[in-house]
Amino acid sequence: MANTPQAKKRIRRNSRREDINHSRISRIRTFIKAVESAIAEGKKSDAAEALKKAQPEMSRGVARGVIHKNTAARKISRLSKRVASLG
Repeated sequence: MANTPQAKKRIRRNSRREDINHSRISRIRTFIKAVESAIAEGKKSDAAEALKKAQPEMSRGVARGVIHKNTAARKISRLSKRVASLG
C-alpha cells in the first residue's frame, strides 16, 4: 500500500488517467469500425469519408500518448489501401 503522500496522489492520478485513456482508445476503435463496416458493405464513398474522420482521431491518440506512432501509421495505411481497392 502507498505510504507517502506522493504515492497516494499518484494512485489517484493514475486512476483518472486510465479512465480518460480508455475512452480515447474506445473512441479510436469506434472510428476504425465505422471504416471497416463501410468497406464490408462495399461503399467506397462512405468508407473514404469515415477514413477521413478516423485519421485525425488516430493522430490525436498518438499526440496524447495513447497509441504508438507506428501503430497509427500502420492502421491508417492498411485502411487506406483497403478503401482504395474498393471498386
